[in-house]
Amino acid sequence: MKTCVSHARSAALSLMVAAAWPAFSQTASSPQLRETVVTATRTAQPLSDLVADVTVLDRAAIERSGAAGLADVLARVPGIEMARNGGPGSTTSVFLRGAESRFTAVYIDGVRIDSQATGGAAWETIPLSQIDRIEVLRGPAGAVYGSDALGGVIQLFTRRGEGPPAPAVGIGFGSHGTQKADASISGSSGTFDYSLGLSDESSKGFNSRPTAGQNPDRDGYESRSANARIGLQVDPAHRLEITALASDMNSQYDSATRFVDERNLHSLQALGLNWQAQWTQAYSTKLSVTDSRDRYETTPSPYLTITQLNGYLFQNELRLGSHLLTAALERKVDHLENAPINRSRSQDALALGYGYRSGRHTLQLNLRNDQDSEFGDHNTGSAAWGLALTPQWRATASAGTAFRAPTLYQRFSVYGVSSLQPESSRNLELGLRYAEGASSFGVVVYRNRVNDLITFSTPGRCASGLGCYSNTARAEYAGVTFSGAHKLGEVNLHASLDVQNPRDLSTGRQLARRARHHASLGADTHIASWTVGAEAQLSGRRNDSASNTVVLAGYGLINLHASTPVAKDWTFLARVDNLADKTYQLANTYATAGRSLYVGLKWAPK
Repeated sequence: MKTCVSHARSAALSLMVAAAWPAFSQTASSPQLRETVVTATRTAQPLSDLVADVTVLDRAAIERSGAAGLADVLARVPGIEMARNGGPGSTTSVFLRGAESRFTAVYIDGVRIDSQATGGAAWETIPLSQIDRIEVLRGPAGAVYGSDALGGVIQLFTRRGEGPPAPAVGIGFGSHGTQKADASISGSSGTFDYSLGLSDESSKGFNSRPTAGQNPDRDGYESRSANARIGLQVDPAHRLEITALASDMNSQYDSATRFVDERNLHSLQALGLNWQAQWTQAYSTKLSVTDSRDRYETTPSPYLTITQLNGYLFQNELRLGSHLLTAALERKVDHLENAPINRSRSQDALALGYGYRSGRHTLQLNLRNDQDSEFGDHNTGSAAWGLALTPQWRATASAGTAFRAPTLYQRFSVYGVSSLQPESSRNLELGLRYAEGASSFGVVVYRNRVNDLITFSTPGRCASGLGCYSNTARAEYAGVTFSGAHKLGEVNLHASLDVQNPRDLSTGRQLARRARHHASLGADTHIASWTVGAEAQLSGRRNDSASNTVVLAGYGLINLHASTPVAKDWTFLARVDNLADKTYQLANTYATAGRSLYVGLKWAPK
């Protein structure tokens, strides 16, 4: 009976989106056509010229979302799902096109963020208040970024100062005792530009694990963060820049121990130094040195893991008419401290790229060789082609390979197997996009197959009797993503629908915590001095584990937001999440917030 109900919910979700979709697919809206992005190829390109599948969110879109955390914003982006063990401060996974969370390469101002323990970025520690822009690249990008980018890349950017000093202060209060305060200032003077930001956030939370045998207390969090971005235009051809971000998260969680105040202490630091040089009109270079540190500790349970990542990149660009040639030398050094592990590994890479745009045709080719200190040579490549069918319609096709080396924890912990091999993938995709004026529509069909997928398997090859990591699985992430937007009178409409089948090819089972269907629908408009909007987030049923024995029911959420100027330089904003007070789960036995209200006030003199 439960299975029938779950199938019915999935069918209802599909019918609901199918019924709503024509209003958006006929005349969809697009971002600014000449907006520049860097994530697709690590070079600045107009968004309209890309053959890659990219979404861009600016600060205005982030603020309109009113989201509690970065993952909540990303969950509204086409192709992305989120899972979380409780509230905003708890362990969070982001699935890009259904791929494992560790298969998304994450950068903050060009600084790589990753964990050599769990694999992948610790999304809960990245402070949304410090982020000014988000670029999401869907699809493998190993030929550009090397290890990690099997599912895609997410680049996060802090604000760059320009113009007169621009201070801003914001405060807010919400359900579950949530309090937020942030302050920033940015600007430029002559050849010098600057941007500084501080943020403090706390919440008493809710009982994130309301099951028998768990601590019935509220599981809250405290978060503090800061960022700085300082630039100096030495002369018209040379720019120096330093970026820094630091975040500390103290969050409560529940395990099997009752009536104990258990806490996650999680900190993140990211530092980058960049020198950009325009040697001639055609030739430019960028030299970057980066460092990031992810520290995770639990109390009173004694656990500590520290990941240190160092990066060195020398990027070269040569533009010859319609041709763009790129060459990059890159070195990555990863270090893990997780007793008794205290080890490092490195990767040295050469990456070559060729881009061509002329008339109706766009071509992008990339090839990369990574020399891993543990696994030797690993080659990746990609080829993408775009054809302008008409001034409004464009077709794209691409193929690419990628890989991810096992984490040091997967190889050398008590659950580790030192002979683990890198996970590798092959991706094919086709796309069709329409853009005219304020309207756009896109559909992308993809199939990404992963070999040597690392899973937690049966014991026997490692020191633990509970289980071991093993290259036992193969996975396929296949699906189609529809996205569109349109301005109907004074109302801005947007929608996306993902129909996918992320599955384990070895067992045929659906991968954990990923739905076969998920979608978002939204609208916003101006009424007098108010900006008001509503959105729906829809998800089909998911399985909580690889065995597919525990089903998480599908759900639909309605969120509302509004903002208005209340005085010169002052703006009031309000948001209601989960308007219908829906009970749902993103992970089995873990609760989610019910109906939540947040109100805030922002001062930003113009």
